[in-house]
Amino acid sequence: MARGLPDRVTLLGIRHHGPGSARMVEAALERTTPELVLIEGPPEGDALLRHLPDLVPPVALLLHDEAEPSSAAFWPFAEFSPEWRAVVWAHANDVEVRFFDLPAAASLADTPTPPDAPAADPPPSTDPPATTPTALDPLGVLAEAAGFDDPERWWEDVVEHHTDPADLAEAVTEAMTALREEFADEVDARTLRREAAMRQNLRRALKDTEGGIAVVCGAWHVPALTGLPPATADAAVLKGLPRKKVSGTWVPWSHGKLATASGYGAGIDSPGWYAHLWECAPKGDTIARWFSRASAVLRAEDLPASTASAVEAVRLADTLAAMRGRPSPGLSEVLEAARAVLCHGEQVPLDLVHARLVVGERLGEVGEDVPTSPLAADLNRLTRRLRLPFNATPGPIRLDLRKDTDRERSKLLRRLEVLGVPWGSPDTTRTLGTFAEAWQLHWKPEFAVALATAARHGTTVEAAARQVLTRRAAGTTRVVDAADTLGQAVGCEIDGAVTAARTALDRCAAAATDALELLAALPGLATTVRYGSVRGTDPELLRVALHGLLTRGAVGLPLACRSVDDDTAERAVTAVDGADDAVRLAADEDHRVTWRRALEALVAMPEAHGLPTGRATRLLWEAGALDSDAVAARLHRAVSLTAGATAFVAGFLRGSAALLTADPRLFGVVDEWLSGLAGADFEAALPLLRRAITDFTPAERRMLGDRVKGTTTTTSGSADWDEALATRLATHIRSLLAAP
Repeated sequence: MARGLPDRVTLLGIRHHGPGSARMVEAALERTTPELVLIEGPPEGDALLRHLPDLVPPVALLLHDEAEPSSAAFWPFAEFSPEWRAVVWAHANDVEVRFFDLPAAASLADTPTPPDAPAADPPPSTDPPATTPTALDPLGVLAEAAGFDDPERWWEDVVEHHTDPADLAEAVTEAMTALREEFADEVDARTLRREAAMRQNLRRALKDTEGGIAVVCGAWHVPALTGLPPATADAAVLKGLPRKKVSGTWVPWSHGKLATASGYGAGIDSPGWYAHLWECAPKGDTIARWFSRASAVLRAEDLPASTASAVEAVRLADTLAAMRGRPSPGLSEVLEAARAVLCHGEQVPLDLVHARLVVGERLGEVGEDVPTSPLAADLNRLTRRLRLPFNATPGPIRLDLRKDTDRERSKLLRRLEVLGVPWGSPDTTRTLGTFAEAWQLHWKPEFAVALATAARHGTTVEAAARQVLTRRAAGTTRVVDAADTLGQAVGCEIDGAVTAARTALDRCAAAATDALELLAALPGLATTVRYGSVRGTDPELLRVALHGLLTRGAVGLPLACRSVDDDTAERAVTAVDGADDAVRLAADEDHRVTWRRALEALVAMPEAHGLPTGRATRLLWEAGALDSDAVAARLHRAVSLTAGATAFVAGFLRGSAALLTADPRLFGVVDEWLSGLAGADFEAALPLLRRAITDFTPAERRMLGDRVKGTTTTTSGSADWDEALATRLATHIRSLLAAP
């Protein structure tokens, strides 16, 4: 039989990350002045609460298994989160505060994370069971019953006009009790375990203090805490929970990661909007201030947004709220007014406003005194020295590798990438030369887990990256992987790792028997050779490796393309293209001759697949090793044979169309072959030909079309419309479109 709680316990059922709930909690704490505050969260985080002065929300409590750091979970807090306000109040009033939920060790056991993947947010410690109709938000059910489409909007309307916090808390308890009774059979086992842990911690708190106790938890859990069953019953529910040694810290979080769209189970749709409500509601003019900010966002993007438009938008939002019987405009009214007035009915500028202000871009801060791993501390030290601030939104950066600071920045970004922390991604759309790099930087809060996982490899970024690269080199068996590891080691400028990767490349190359595998490693290795001197690595050491792979791959290329299937032929074309680029980029003259002879041998082999043979013919023609007459003869011979004709032409067409359209004879051979195909043969040739012209630029396609048009006009001798020809063509196209 459960016994009721003493009167000195105040249950405050809240909506997580809700500013209305946050204000209710602050008012209730001021009114009841408890001696102990219990908040929903893992007890292992208690020791980290003392670092509150060093935190600027949004932040998250990060806890992980010491034995397997990749098994981790976050508990996020925003400035407007009720739990955060409770912690802030307790700190300001010198009141003890504790987490009183299920231990993190149990949560980590419930949500295993693959060792090579960043941890996801924990099963929402704030949500009702996922199997019930109220899974995402129990207050949403009450809001819907009251005719509101936004639970927080309903909560604001109810809470902000309630003068007695105690009465409000009692009303929430009654409403949640009714919901729990309705869905009693669907409450899952994990929720029951959590609530058993909450009651056990509440019993402990009642023994530890004789003063008032305030309990801040999700409204869904309040009915389970109104009475205390025998402690033995809860102990039985908690029996057998896993035990783990858990460590943790605070990490910066972002409004974007608080959003439901990020995948956070207890997320909200509009963290930026809620932050605005929290900050501006006490000042008044909440809606006017929001439209002022929205106008500034649009003007920053060179979009028109005048002060007069902002005033008109405020009036429209007020009118919409009045028409709907609401005491003040909510997010739905604000967005409708913004779209109609500020955005002139357009969705694109509204999406911009939504991203900047409704979701928001705010990134929290964690002070230097907050405990962290030596690896994370080294990263913080490096970012300060190199002036690379963490950013919540993607931003470009250009690095000049001739400057020491920029070179150190590049090394840091590449080393972090090796550690599974891709803070920066190279901008491959921009070619800046040998000594310049373009990056896109975007710090994501979940990188904190990757750092915690990587801490086992070393105490500094350089040491950890060296360990990872050295182990990767020792374990690789493929030539391509060894070449990639060598490229990473050179980019990171870690001598020991470069040596290990070079040794691994020699080992894998010696064991490799597939010429295509050897050639596939050349593009990455050629890039490494080109930039080796910039990175302080002897380029000749790398060039020797390149030449060794090229020589062996060139010798085996013709046989590797002989009597192969279409998939292997596609792989061969990719290898030939990559190897040709690598030769032009980094090989010396002698090895360029070796490569040209390999292409000539491939073209001369009668049983080679048409796809790589056609591509090799094209490369030899572009390099000047074959003139147009020789290529025309080979094309004519290839298309005169039914077997393999389409593959050869498709291989020859791969790449640019400029040279083809500029040579009338070659164009005529291809055009004559294509025009002479029977209907069934034409349909069979389409997939390969379509794939061949995929890489043509729009300008090249227009040029090709104009050339075809000119040829047709010249052939017919007149530009007059040929009705019979058009009818035949239309009939054939319709049959193609109608085919399954």
